[in-house]
Amino acid sequence: MSERLQTPISDAELERRWDAARMVMDERQIDALVMQSNNDWLGGNVKWFTDFPAVNGYPRSVIFHRADWMTVVDMGPCGGRRKLDGKDGIHRGVGEILTTAAFTSIAYTDGYQAELVLDDLMHRGYRRIGLIGAGAMPHGFIRRIEAGLSAEFVDATDFIDRLKAIKSAEEIALIRRAAEMQDAIFAKVAAKIRPGMRDTDVTALAQYEGRLLGSEQGLFLGSSAPLGQRSDFVDRHQQGRTLKAGEHFSLLIENSGPGGQYAEIARTMVLGKASNELIDGFETVKEAQAHTLRLVKPGASPRDIAAAHDAFMRARGLPAELRLYCHGQGYDLVERPLIRFDETMMLEENMNLAVHPGYETNSIFAVICDNYLVGAQGPGDCLHKTPKQIFEL
Repeated sequence: MSERLQTPISDAELERRWDAARMVMDERQIDALVMQSNNDWLGGNVKWFTDFPAVNGYPRSVIFHRADWMTVVDMGPCGGRRKLDGKDGIHRGVGEILTTAAFTSIAYTDGYQAELVLDDLMHRGYRRIGLIGAGAMPHGFIRRIEAGLSAEFVDATDFIDRLKAIKSAEEIALIRRAAEMQDAIFAKVAAKIRPGMRDTDVTALAQYEGRLLGSEQGLFLGSSAPLGQRSDFVDRHQQGRTLKAGEHFSLLIENSGPGGQYAEIARTMVLGKASNELIDGFETVKEAQAHTLRLVKPGASPRDIAAAHDAFMRARGLPAELRLYCHGQGYDLVERPLIRFDETMMLEENMNLAVHPGYETNSIFAVICDNYLVGAQGPGDCLHKTPKQIFEL
C-alpha cells in the first residue's frame, strides 16, 4: 500500500465491500455498475468502491465489473491510458485508468467521459447495467451511455445505499476517530476565540486544526451576532462580520476524519453570559435530541420518528421540521437513511446518525448536533464527548 495515502482503509475492507456488491449483482444479474462523482462532500459512491475520492469538481467515473477489476475514467490528458491490472498501491482494485480533459463547467465536454465508459462497456457485450446515483451525473453523460448501448439499464442506487449505510468494524473505528477529532477542534476554537476575530477567522481556525488532525474535507459553518439576534449557520461568503465582546457564535464543524468518514458537531459559544432565551432554546433542542434517540433502534421507521419529532416540537409551540434534522453519514456529509417523511429505508444496527434538531426565531438560532451509532437495542453512547451546553467563555 502506498505511503502517499494519508489514512487508507485496509485491503480486507475494500474486498468486503466488493464482495457485498457482487453478491447482489449476481442475484440481479447486473454485469456492471456505473457511477460518477465530482466532489468529496456528497460523492461517497466513488470513495466507497475505490478508497479514492473525487475532488475539486472534476468528474471521476467508475465502472465496477461483476467479474473483472474496475475501470476508472479520470481527469488527465486526452487519450491517456494506464494498465494497472489490480496491482497499484494507490488505485487498488483498478484494472485500467482512462483519462480525458472534461470539466463540469464546460457543457460540451459532458460526453467525453461518457465515450470512454461507453467504449469499455460495449466491447464487453454487457446485457444489464446498474446506475448508481444517476440523478447526480450530468444529463449528457447518462444520455450518451444509454443511447450507445443496446443493454438494459436498472437503478442500482437503493441496494448500494444500504450497503454503505451499515458500517463495518473498521468504518466504525474511523467514525469514532472523526468524532474525537471534532471534539479536539471545538476545544481549540473555544480556547482561542476572541473579540476582534472575524467569523471567517473562527471557521478557518477550525479547518486548520482539523487538517492537522487528519481531516480530508468538510464544511465549517457559523456566524456571530449580538444577543437578541439570530446567529445562523452560513458559509464563508457571509462570514465577514467581526465578533465583539458579549456576543455569541453558532458553530458547525462538519468535516471528515482520517480515512474520510464524516461526523458533525454543533454548539453555541458566548463571549460573556448567555441570555435566558438562548439557554432555554438550547435546552429545548437538547430535549428534542434525546426524544428522537429514544425512538432509534433497528427496525424503526424514519417516517415514524420524523412524525414523532414534529409532534414534540408542535406541542411546545415550535415549528415542525421542513428540511432535515437527522440523517445518516459516512463518506457523504448526508447519506441515507434520512429521518424524514419520504424515507423508505428502515434503521439497522451499525448505522451512523447525525442528530441535529433545531429551530430559529428572529432572536435565537437554537441548535445541537452530535453523532450516534445505532446499536442492537438502541443508540449507543454519544460519539462526541463535548458537553451538551451553551459555552460561556
